[in-house]
Amino acid sequence: MDILEMRHVSKAFGGVIALSDVHLSLEAGEIHALLGENGAGKSTLMNILTGVIPMDSGEIYFDGKSYPNPTIAQMEHAGIAFVHQEVNVVNDLTVFENIFLNRELKTKVGLLDRKKMIEEASDLFTRLGVDIDPCIMVSELKTSQKQLLEISRALHEDAKLLILDEPTTALSTQEVEHLFGILRKLKTQGKSFIFISHKMPEIFEIADRYTVFRNGLFISSGNISDTTPHQIASDMVGEQYLDKDYYESRPLGDTIVALKNVSGHGFHDVSLEIRKGEIVAFTGLAGSGASEVMQTMFGVLPFEGGVIKVGNRSLRGTIPKFMKNGIAMLPSNRKENSVVPDMDILDNTCIAEHCLTLKKPVISSKRELERYESLKKLLWIKAGSPKDSILSLSGGNQQKVFLARWLNTQADVLLLDNPTQGVDVGAKAEIYRLILEFASRGMTVIINTLEIPEIKKVSDRCVVFFEGRVAKIFDHDEINEHDVMLYSTNAINTRRGANHAG
Repeated sequence: MDILEMRHVSKAFGGVIALSDVHLSLEAGEIHALLGENGAGKSTLMNILTGVIPMDSGEIYFDGKSYPNPTIAQMEHAGIAFVHQEVNVVNDLTVFENIFLNRELKTKVGLLDRKKMIEEASDLFTRLGVDIDPCIMVSELKTSQKQLLEISRALHEDAKLLILDEPTTALSTQEVEHLFGILRKLKTQGKSFIFISHKMPEIFEIADRYTVFRNGLFISSGNISDTTPHQIASDMVGEQYLDKDYYESRPLGDTIVALKNVSGHGFHDVSLEIRKGEIVAFTGLAGSGASEVMQTMFGVLPFEGGVIKVGNRSLRGTIPKFMKNGIAMLPSNRKENSVVPDMDILDNTCIAEHCLTLKKPVISSKRELERYESLKKLLWIKAGSPKDSILSLSGGNQQKVFLARWLNTQADVLLLDNPTQGVDVGAKAEIYRLILEFASRGMTVIINTLEIPEIKKVSDRCVVFFEGRVAKIFDHDEINEHDVMLYSTNAINTRRGANHAG
């Protein structure tokens, strides 16, 4: 039996159609994948369902009741909870205070019943298999624990339907498996889920059914067991981006970056030489040291020994010093580390360049606009006015604005930490194109990613890290998922040890 039906839903913003006659249905006890590129209409539909924005036309039925003009309060009371990609908890409160926020339990004399709230929070975590101390400050939790806290809070409010927007973006493989175990357990208890994700393996592991939107239109829906990742990707973006070979070899220059016996936070004795115009991919399991090496190459983390040379200069010190020597870095997790929400698109683009020109007393608005328009054209950024909020853009277009931010510094070496995290298939394809375009113009690009097919699409070499050391370096023609994983997990040495023992 359907717990949710949304029929013929349409929505336009200022003449721009966001949704046109779309449909979505969900059964009780079902995990339903809602799929589509950034800007396909998924978030708009979920905001309509949760009462954040009104629909122009359509019908909504939830748990047997019609909601012609749903409000936030109505849908929360009905049992719908939205767990956003951007974790929405209060860091300055304890865990149990977050769970009972605006619903505090009180004693008979009107005082806060801390003991009762702590007991209920503990019982809730025990039932869900969540290992969190209800009395610690939320600021002390890892991102994955904050995600579980949000889900726990929604379940404590007796939510019947949970909307999970990219819930695994910041989770390790082990944490994803733990989350999926919780979802499967809750599904047997009749809870329903709308699962929004771009990660095909996860979709096929956890979802029962799926719905695909493209450009605000309903494209397809069905059972996960009756489709394939290729078919869903084709429905999301069309055939133009699928199985495309992006990589192109090109002449490389002299060595521009050299690491000699560099050690730092989470890695040891790393030596590498990288040439002008080369694309090098770092990879390894979470905690392998790959990201830490990249952050040390930009001054985010201090290094403890060795030499980092860029050109003929040995560098160490602060981020501005690395920037002044032609290094730029796009950090992972754009929501926390790149977005400046109170600034418009133009200011988000120019902010890094301002750090390099602090001694100049005047900012030329004309020059900034000219540079922005040039970068917008180069990167194919889909945006309206440069004075629009950065939050008005889709995730993929935000990521391209942040690429523009660093290109605007005229850097020679571009460090990209997980550059396609949280963006759709089409946006990924454009980022691959851009990486190769940068290299063809003589920039050196170093990317850190866990996605091995992505490495094969763009990189000249792949550096595999294991427990803070370089385990293997593959040339482009040698890169394949099987061998990269052997070295990422150290299975290659485990297997050799077993053979030797035999």
